[in-house]
Amino acid sequence: MAVARSRPTPAGYRCAECGWRTAKWVGRCPECQAWGSVQEAEPAAGRVQAVAVPASRQAKPIGEVPMDTVQRRRTGESELDRVLGGGVVPGSVILLSGEPGVGKSTLLLAVASHVAAMGARVLYVSAEESLGQVRMRAERTGTLSPNLWLSAETDLAVVLGQIDQVEPQLVIVDSVQTVSTADATGIAGGPGQVREVAASLTRVAKERDLPILLVGHVTKDGQIAGPRVLEHLVDVVCHFEGDRGTALRFVRAVKNRFGPTDEVGCFEMTGEGIAGVTDPSGLFLSRSIGTEPGTCVTIALEGRRAIPVEVQALVVKSSSPHPRLVVNGVDSARVSMLIAVLQKHGGLKNIGDSDVYVSTVGGVRLTEPAVDLAIALALGSAVTGMPIRGDVAVSGEISLAGEIRPANQAARREAEAKRLGYTTLLGPDLARLRDAIVAAVSS
Repeated sequence: MAVARSRPTPAGYRCAECGWRTAKWVGRCPECQAWGSVQEAEPAAGRVQAVAVPASRQAKPIGEVPMDTVQRRRTGESELDRVLGGGVVPGSVILLSGEPGVGKSTLLLAVASHVAAMGARVLYVSAEESLGQVRMRAERTGTLSPNLWLSAETDLAVVLGQIDQVEPQLVIVDSVQTVSTADATGIAGGPGQVREVAASLTRVAKERDLPILLVGHVTKDGQIAGPRVLEHLVDVVCHFEGDRGTALRFVRAVKNRFGPTDEVGCFEMTGEGIAGVTDPSGLFLSRSIGTEPGTCVTIALEGRRAIPVEVQALVVKSSSPHPRLVVNGVDSARVSMLIAVLQKHGGLKNIGDSDVYVSTVGGVRLTEPAVDLAIALALGSAVTGMPIRGDVAVSGEISLAGEIRPANQAARREAEAKRLGYTTLLGPDLARLRDAIVAAVSS
């Protein structure tokens, strides 16, 4: 008599990018929209049996959990500490992503130097550059320190061995997509490799209370390269943004288990390295405020930070049957809408037959609706040839009916405007666009 063999429980299929599961194979994951990422999952071995929990790992009442293990450590970069919520938490894993050449390695090398200068031992693992290249950048930016240890490795096993040998208080890996391990299949940077490397480094960080900073590559659409599970494994995800044509850089936290996600850090890239900008109020203003037509100051919000930004507009008679619209730092569709509103409700009938140019000072990009009033007033000033008073700052959203709606967090914007010497903040107290144009221009 034949004896029936026991079969392992089928586990179906699993997406290698985000971990989504399904009973049937599909070519595209409906969760993360990745193609070819759904693979057959490992069969279940059986029901997991409970084990005795040792005393050191038993659950505790929340009031008995000590707080000394989560004391933050300063990085030496005040703007980065602002984004992280006050510093680096021991045992945390922080992922810093950004486009190539934006300055991720320069920023983290500066952090490594500051922490090493405080007496802590720092291990900087460069999987993309040689030791000589890192040393050359350190000399150029003045970030040499005897407590800063360098390693150029791409093998995860060797990286873990370096951590055992150096025994650092901070580890920086540049970058996580270039480190690979023999325990995972695929090439370096593939979903399986990135997931295994990140999981191993996270395990080491938690076991040793060792903070680890990871550099992450991004795809052409700005998303973090690799599986989506990478963002779930780490504790903090920060994006490093900036235009190569300008010196300004922003660091934003899109995930933070230990602090807020609405803080923004400002940095300035120079030939000597990178420096935090604690008060960026003068970076986005020119000297022509109040003297030249076509300029208007708005108080924009970058996270929790209120920043004055100058919007400039130029309106000239078009020589083409199809007038041009050129924008820099603002949304072109939004400007087109404001031009139509100015024609209908602002009394500027001939602006639709002109070439319109709108730009922000300093290369900053404004996307919030509160910048509508500044764009409209700059256009109105350019058309009439009357400059806006130098003591005026504005903020407000403009509707299709020509009404001015109050901007969010108006009190914070008003406080920043008064701190900078602007005695008049237009927007919340005006209801119609035509009234705002009359109130803003010089008499």
